[in-house]
Amino acid sequence: MTHVATLVCDPSFPIVQASHLDLAAGFLPGAQAPQWLDQGVAADIAFTPEKDADLRALADRIRAGLHPWQIDVILQPVEGRRKKLLLADMDSTVIGQECINELAQEMGKRAQVTKITEQAMAGEIDFETSLRTRVAIIKNLRADTVNRILGKKITITNGARVLVQTMRANRAYTVLVTSGFSAFAAPVTEKVGFNEFQANVLGVAENRFTGLIEEPVLGTEAKRDILIRLREKEFLPKVQVMAVGDGANDLAMLAEAGLGVAFHAKPAVAAAADARIDHGDLTALLYLQGYQRSQFWSEERKELDASEWMKRYGWMARENNLKD
Repeated sequence: MTHVATLVCDPSFPIVQASHLDLAAGFLPGAQAPQWLDQGVAADIAFTPEKDADLRALADRIRAGLHPWQIDVILQPVEGRRKKLLLADMDSTVIGQECINELAQEMGKRAQVTKITEQAMAGEIDFETSLRTRVAIIKNLRADTVNRILGKKITITNGARVLVQTMRANRAYTVLVTSGFSAFAAPVTEKVGFNEFQANVLGVAENRFTGLIEEPVLGTEAKRDILIRLREKEFLPKVQVMAVGDGANDLAMLAEAGLGVAFHAKPAVAAAADARIDHGDLTALLYLQGYQRSQFWSEERKELDASEWMKRYGWMARENNLKD
């Protein structure tokens, strides 16, 4: 079998049943018996498509057949399925908010900025121009307002930390790449556990935002260029790179990845991406790579792994201490 179909739902509401898998298999040439990755949440069906088959169109037909069940369907080659590099957007992807909207709210201008944000994310207006316009609106806002917003309003998307930590435990490199701002990206990177982040920097003078962004602006093309640079630095083939985002400014990055994933994305982005997650959380990106639920990182598993390490190798440390 050359390809695999993955069906996955929101793990908070495990609704995937054998009947759903049977229905999906009916659309897939040479479908093999389904394999559960997580009972009720995610499963794989191996298959071999016809030559030059349109996988997006095939996935759309399966989704239509599964309607109204809220189940995501992703089709991809088996080769290179497990990724070694992850690039993730921040706003409305790794976190649930758009940070510029939250900053604007502090000045009573949320509606004005939100409208521009929505137009930019939908690809209706130029992203970099829209970003400069929105940042100009928050001129003179106190810079330390960011701390209050981080503490009270910013929420990490379900599955983000598990996704990043599981991939890192399996020797993948993970990067938060955002056209948002370093004041938010730095703490989010630390909390989720990314290896690094790339973000825009807001101009500040005397603890007030200047209404400007430090050059160069990290926009649509810069996201793609960062992916290419990291891929070449790690000597990775394209197929081993995954990118995830929700807005039009992510499209170039998603297209350059071996697997570009639209996460709860705007319609134009979902239509263009290799894969789309409309219902699941960010752990869906682990199921897409063939991870079973038992292989996911967790705080509890981390402690167990440390205990197992001591059980296996602790005697070496004790022996070395005796020699010292």
